[in-house]
Amino acid sequence: MRPSSSRQRGKRRPSRARNSSSALTVAALTAVMALTVASCGPSDDEGGSTPSSSAEQGSNELALPTDLNDKLKDLGLDLDKWKDGAWKDFDKEWLREAGDFINPIIEDLWDSDRMKDAEEPDQPVEDDIADDQGVTDPEPQPVNAQQVQTPYSANAPEAGKVFFDGPEGSMVCSATVVKDPANPGKSNMVWTAGHCVHAGKGGGWYRNVMFVPSYNDSGLSVAELENAPKEQIAPKGLWWAEWAQTSDQWIERGAKVGGQGAPYDFAVLKVKPEDGSGKSLEETVGGALPVEFDAPPVKSIEDMTATGYPAAPPFDGQSLHQCTDKPGRLSLDTAQPTMYRIGCRMTAGSSGGGWVAKGQDGQPALVSNTSIGPANAAWLAGPHLGDEAKGVYNAVSKKFANR
Repeated sequence: MRPSSSRQRGKRRPSRARNSSSALTVAALTAVMALTVASCGPSDDEGGSTPSSSAEQGSNELALPTDLNDKLKDLGLDLDKWKDGAWKDFDKEWLREAGDFINPIIEDLWDSDRMKDAEEPDQPVEDDIADDQGVTDPEPQPVNAQQVQTPYSANAPEAGKVFFDGPEGSMVCSATVVKDPANPGKSNMVWTAGHCVHAGKGGGWYRNVMFVPSYNDSGLSVAELENAPKEQIAPKGLWWAEWAQTSDQWIERGAKVGGQGAPYDFAVLKVKPEDGSGKSLEETVGGALPVEFDAPPVKSIEDMTATGYPAAPPFDGQSLHQCTDKPGRLSLDTAQPTMYRIGCRMTAGSSGGGWVAKGQDGQPALVSNTSIGPANAAWLAGPHLGDEAKGVYNAVSKKFANR
């Protein structure tokens, strides 16, 4: 699943073109997953390692900059210029290093027009990305995605969309509010895919990363959204990523197509409200899912439910959908963890969306997230959340334990 770039209406941009100011001011963003566990950045290759963060890799001391202005100056940047549009210069300031996640709030950048528009993928890929390696079960039968009953805030309150900007334009993924062990009942943590925050090998951190819980809560059509105010599109507010963390494996080997890095394609955000309100995200949406890092074997899992905002045809990116299926196994490389796979017709845009199953206590828990899927939208695959994912999650929680 690759988040797609925004494009001028009626014109298709070259899929690998570098970003320009005009392209990034276009009111368009969509998530497209054409079987690429990839981001929208310029990366295409592979690599590998251990859990990483937006601070020093391998360290639990995340060294969060206390003064963004000073941090930007250390990088030769100016905060005012950044907010004025310097963030658009990915050629000069791509900020490839893991320590350079910079995401100051730019008020009103994500207006209703930017959030509403979504387009289909530029680069579909092969339906079959791997021969049977390791443990791979037969391809599942496709399962039709069902629209979640409205209001989404009552029936899937933890679900939402992540918006961000990269060299190819403005993009979107799906995401889930998850519990924070250090702040019970008051979590500001969001789970998504690694390729929704970092471009992978050869790329860097995305910019203007922002989460919208219960996006288009009442399920308005594209036509109805034309004149809808932001309060209707984002009823629970806009939540900017104060911090982002993904795995070293994704940073070092994540690729735009082909599935490289997919078994480690997960990320955690720590967010804060654009309007500076005092309530936590969990309190605002009315819930948060626990994360299960020791899910039972596939054969003992009755079913998993994937949730997201598919954007490529026949979907339009504005409605929340779900697929429920008994999972199978997909192995891309015998040296990497086997992934979960379910039959699902969701298309681009559902990348990063949470997969829910019964946890060890019998209650619903997040056990994976959408990472890759074929161009024919017959199935989805997500990573098994093991020690690396747990390390990312715990490090973010620990860093913000007193906030």
